[in-house]
Amino acid sequence: MAATTPPKVVFEHEGVFIHSSPDESEDQDLISGFLRIVDKDGETLVEYKPLEDADPSNMLCACKDSSSVVEWAQSSEDNPHRPIDHQLSYETEWDMINAVSFRRKVHSHGDGGSNHANDRNKWAFSFNVCDLRSITVKCEGWSCITFRLKDGTALPAIHFHQGGSTAFLDSLRKLVQINESPDDENVLIVSTYSRAFSQSFENLLDDTNYGFVQKFKKDPYTTTLGGFSKVTNYLFDAFRVPELEYHQRPAEEVADLLGEIIPGLEINQQEEPGFEVITRLDLGPRPEVQRRGPVAMEEWAKYQDSEGRITNVPHLKDVIFKGGLCHAVRREAWKFLLGYFPWNSTHEERKLLQKRKTDEYFRMKLQWKSVSEEQEKRNSRLRDYRSLIEKDVNRTDRNNKFYEGLDNPGLILLHDILMTYCMFDFDLGYVQGMSDLLSPILFVMENEVDAFWCFVSFMDEMHENFEEQMQGMKTQLVQLSTLLRLLALAFWNYLEAQDSGYLYFCFRWLLIRFKRELHFQDVLRLWEVMWTRLPCQNFHLLVCCAILDSEKQKIMDRKYGFNEILKHINELSMKLDIEEILIKSEAICMQIKNCKDLPHSVSEILGLNTVTEPSAALETSEYGILESPQTSPRSTHRQDHVISNGHSHLKESTHNGCKVAFIS
Repeated sequence: MAATTPPKVVFEHEGVFIHSSPDESEDQDLISGFLRIVDKDGETLVEYKPLEDADPSNMLCACKDSSSVVEWAQSSEDNPHRPIDHQLSYETEWDMINAVSFRRKVHSHGDGGSNHANDRNKWAFSFNVCDLRSITVKCEGWSCITFRLKDGTALPAIHFHQGGSTAFLDSLRKLVQINESPDDENVLIVSTYSRAFSQSFENLLDDTNYGFVQKFKKDPYTTTLGGFSKVTNYLFDAFRVPELEYHQRPAEEVADLLGEIIPGLEINQQEEPGFEVITRLDLGPRPEVQRRGPVAMEEWAKYQDSEGRITNVPHLKDVIFKGGLCHAVRREAWKFLLGYFPWNSTHEERKLLQKRKTDEYFRMKLQWKSVSEEQEKRNSRLRDYRSLIEKDVNRTDRNNKFYEGLDNPGLILLHDILMTYCMFDFDLGYVQGMSDLLSPILFVMENEVDAFWCFVSFMDEMHENFEEQMQGMKTQLVQLSTLLRLLALAFWNYLEAQDSGYLYFCFRWLLIRFKRELHFQDVLRLWEVMWTRLPCQNFHLLVCCAILDSEKQKIMDRKYGFNEILKHINELSMKLDIEEILIKSEAICMQIKNCKDLPHSVSEILGLNTVTEPSAALETSEYGILESPQTSPRSTHRQDHVISNGHSHLKESTHNGCKVAFIS
């Protein structure tokens, strides 16, 4: 008989009461118990048990994750363990924080308790979070919560006489979407897509196999559609219909469900008056472009003056965009490209900056390293962050020599930087996928502090991708749809006909900037090219268009449907040629710029012709992008809307009040 996975306690709070009588009679009993959220056998359960039913062995391991194998401790003097480059902080007190060792630790676990009400006590209950419809929260001098399930069952009210209701609801919000009812301010409405998104992008990042509806119905949380995230995973959760084991929903219904997952991408809305109608645009020929070799150390040195300031920044960015960087240059150049070092700073100014940033980093690191085990038991968010980080770190780029093997110092630094980032941005904390963004940066920097601050700069750009409302992803998907309609209207119409107009198959590309689509060295090349912010704003969207442009004919000729399109795009991973993609992406950009009657919406997305008079402090690059020599402009996200007249021929995009309609 196969062993079952020990349960993981996500949240636990003792001193939660049930009143034996709904009225306030003086002789009623107060049943004291503990409330917890438990992950068990792929399901997340909310359990309440009176204290007499509690299993002490389980309560002791409430914050222990059975998959957790790391424990951090100060190194002994006899066996110091230093990060790469024997990195020392500027102040000696940080050396203690920086010296960590890695060792295996075995935790004992109980059996996790029963999922069903204990027959000895009628007050115990347990339910799957997916079965929860609403939560009523009242204040009676303390918080009182009542759960109502989707089948109409109302569970006994639980009373938080000793506090803890806010922490419980915060933990629950990570698993389900909770919104206030428009009809009753005391009622919270529960839906399930947030669990799909917030619990992580685990399947988006890990799955290399491809399964279809029959497999989803049997095990939707481990068999995902081409690895397209828990968002898609949620979609197929709707397919679990036991009495219709082999029933498959039509593609149009699948697309409708996808639309429900990310609100704001409605495609078949009512036509609105007042938009400008533009016929199919002739973009003209696509120009040929050439790339050059990477910037070597000798060439990089020519752009520095005697005090270390970087000169002629626009031209330097041009050559980096055209050829990238030799690996020996990356450690220094990436700090400028990511905004950690100002372009006009001197050697001495950068040394002072690093000293200040080192102190700041280790003060934040000390915050989580000094949390005791007893404190952590009472901090569910920190436990959740640590658990996710440990899980991700142990499987991030393990085929790369920098991270391979056991007790790898690279993994220790990866863990520590991500934990410290939780202290830097505790609201966001850690979401699965962020380790993929840090890994190449740490690989290049080989330095804990520098990698952290470069990662912070990258996350400033990528932050919205990981927020719970997915605003960054929504905006980019709609912007990509607008560009694709301009560049390949026939292909976009084909995708629309196959209920793929949402372009969800590009979700992973956008989420972690092609990290799982390209070989590791190609990721380094693509990222440094994109960080130049050339040749336009949102260049990564043109990279998506270039890949789709190469695949469109095959998709249409083979008459791929909804499922086949997702499968085909997913299987492009590790088969893409980065130089060919960059050549085509730049050519597409130049083709768009050469269009005389370019729709304003497209100009807005790519940041073209948005500045008429450059100020004296700005320099112009070869591509006409105005830049400050000190900072690079960050792309701004705009929400677009797509409108149809019901015949799939009239499509509209809205940007800053300008409406453009495409006629096929």
